[in-house]
Amino acid sequence: MSGRQIEIIHEDSEILVINKPPGISVTGDRSGADDILTVLRRQLPADMNLRLVHRLDKYTSGAMIIAKTRQAQSVHSSWFEKRRIKKVYLALITGFVDAEEQTIDTPIARSRQDPRRMRLDPKRGKPAITHYKLLADFGPFSLLAVRPETGRTHQIRIHLAENGIGLAIDPLYGATAPIMLSDIKHGYRRKPGRVESPLIDRLTLHAYQLEVPTPDGEPTIYIAPPEKKFAATIKMAAKHNPEGPKAFTNPDDLQRILNAEPL
Repeated sequence: MSGRQIEIIHEDSEILVINKPPGISVTGDRSGADDILTVLRRQLPADMNLRLVHRLDKYTSGAMIIAKTRQAQSVHSSWFEKRRIKKVYLALITGFVDAEEQTIDTPIARSRQDPRRMRLDPKRGKPAITHYKLLADFGPFSLLAVRPETGRTHQIRIHLAENGIGLAIDPLYGATAPIMLSDIKHGYRRKPGRVESPLIDRLTLHAYQLEVPTPDGEPTIYIAPPEKKFAATIKMAAKHNPEGPKAFTNPDDLQRILNAEPL
């Protein structure tokens, strides 16, 4: 981990916006591996005082705001709490999407049987609202743009899973098998003597876009390009699915994603 460099999307006197890699915890975990601030401090000036504003799951990649001052931390944390910062995630999912746009509005609580997991609990849970839009139907799986209105732990993961369209890879709430090119490409032939490598073998969720308020009223949009494996999976699915480019409900969305443009 010591050689890993975190991509910095934006930096000013108040904040950093980074593209968090999958596999790094935002806070320390039982593995004893370095958390995101420890990794960042190795590549930034020693006197820079970094502060967490919000969280992403360990295996979720994407856009994340890090404060450089106590005031910036307070302001941006407040914006998240008041839902003034708008978030867009990319999610590769399985299951049948029966509507191009949908809202899931079911409260969430921590599981009584397993403290690592969350559960839907309409009576005792905290309010949780997730909007999603179908971007592409590739056959074996689909690509969604997900806009969580609230920010509960595992909100997207549990909302999608409990509505029959869980993440294509999510060891906690669903499938664990990696996505292979042979899952997508008709007539795929493995080279003799070689083991097929996965296109992607981690949580299929990426924090793509953050829309942040500014004093002049015009929000600033920060976009984290999907990391290599996530992007490759989308490109291969777009190329080899039975519908070809027609798999996308809007044919321009593929290039928007690959070019890191707003959705």
